[in-house]
Amino acid sequence: MTISIRLAEPGDEGEILRMVIALAVYEREPDAVQATVDSLRTTLFCDNPQVFAHLAEMDGEVVGLALWLLTYSTWTGAPSLYLEDLFVARRARGTGLGRALLSTLAREAKARGCARMDWAVLDWNEKAKDFYHHIGAHHSQGWEPWRIDGEALDRLAEG
Repeated sequence: MTISIRLAEPGDEGEILRMVIALAVYEREPDAVQATVDSLRTTLFCDNPQVFAHLAEMDGEVVGLALWLLTYSTWTGAPSLYLEDLFVARRARGTGLGRALLSTLAREAKARGCARMDWAVLDWNEKAKDFYHHIGAHHSQGWEPWRIDGEALDRLAEG
């Protein structure tokens, strides 16, 4: 078995979308994906991308995705790497690919001067929580995720 991690490149949009859809199915939201091959191409491979992806391959087949972006912490005075999505296909779980993806992102974060990496975990995903604890991550106590979207976002933008 040959395992590799690489930065996504133009032409990978279909594989990335396939991984995003598989993640949505796993997260019990199969109809939530609005991304398209074109929107991923525009976002990931424009002149000044703000979103990036690494792909995990096993024997030449894409079986994992880490999609991330940079944020900033005023408390640390440094950028942070925010992991938006991490997904490893069922057949590749337990092979070390998830850890390899996160290790790759940790090196990316260090190379970019990031003080930390952040991500969110669904409250019911105990396997993911156990995995993250195992690698030394911790739950950020006291912080709750908040979101505004749809019509509420439209109303706020209108003033």
